[in-house]
Amino acid sequence: MPEDVAVPVEGSFMEDFFKEVEEIRMMIDKIQANVEEVKKKHSAILSAPQSDEKTKQELEDLMADIKKTANRVRGKLKGIEQNIEQEEQQSKSNADLRIRKTQHSALSRKFVEVMTEYNRTQTDYRERCKGRIQRQLEITGRATTNEELEEMLEQGNSAVFTQGVNHFSHIMKCMRIIMETQQAKQTLADIEARHADIIKLENSIRELHDMFMDMAMLVESQGEMIDRIEYHVEHAMDYVQTATQDTKKALKYQSKARRGEMVDRIEYHVENSRDYVTTGQQDLVQAVKYMAKARKKKIMILICLTVLGLIVASYVSSYFM
Repeated sequence: MPEDVAVPVEGSFMEDFFKEVEEIRMMIDKIQANVEEVKKKHSAILSAPQSDEKTKQELEDLMADIKKTANRVRGKLKGIEQNIEQEEQQSKSNADLRIRKTQHSALSRKFVEVMTEYNRTQTDYRERCKGRIQRQLEITGRATTNEELEEMLEQGNSAVFTQGVNHFSHIMKCMRIIMETQQAKQTLADIEARHADIIKLENSIRELHDMFMDMAMLVESQGEMIDRIEYHVEHAMDYVQTATQDTKKALKYQSKARRGEMVDRIEYHVENSRDYVTTGQQDLVQAVKYMAKARKKKIMILICLTVLGLIVASYVSSYFM
């Protein structure tokens, strides 16, 4: 008698896993919502004639919350990844592991997309702040090039915008006259405030850099989608072949035990073949996105094998209905 092929399903463990997946998904959605709020705060700050401390504080709170939530998401994704790697090293391969890998891959892609958008938002805001500083410096009588402005920003001292004119005595005299007016004083104060914003942004972008380096490896695994599809289809065919072999043997024992142990085992393998074929079909839908780079001819052959597997499975199932 052939050995049974079992596909273990740890109900309670998978329930906990899906709860964690839902928690991670909600945190990513929260980050995405906060990024949209950050964009609104950026627009409000840049459109305001004067620096609004309340809005700036709200922006800092949003950025701190994004950082905190992103670190939690990264930690949870790393934990799932480590568990998967441990089971793979132990040569474990079952439906549960495959489901966890698929969920982890989807969450990682979504997380990277959201954080990439956040990084793009921060970078865009920095450029807009820099442009505003440059225009305000022109108002005070100090025209600067992009290179000069970048050098000033890199020094990390907002006073450089007023101290820089010391190198130009005639401009400094003009600055003293202009500084006596309230408008010029406010302009210089706004310049320093914008510069402080840029310094904070640069610190935030540097912190995000390490996170992107960690997450970069997660998206590289997406190129293995075609290999996973082939794996599922091949396993589906293995189960169909096993079911076919057991069908032939069952014919010899029909007169003694038509509904006995052999039939139960056949039904078991047929059910498992259905699971693997269904999984293969689901993964094939996702594989359409990768068709431009995938091995097209091989995928078409595998699709034909999948259809053949379905036909055989349906035949075997209907034989004992």
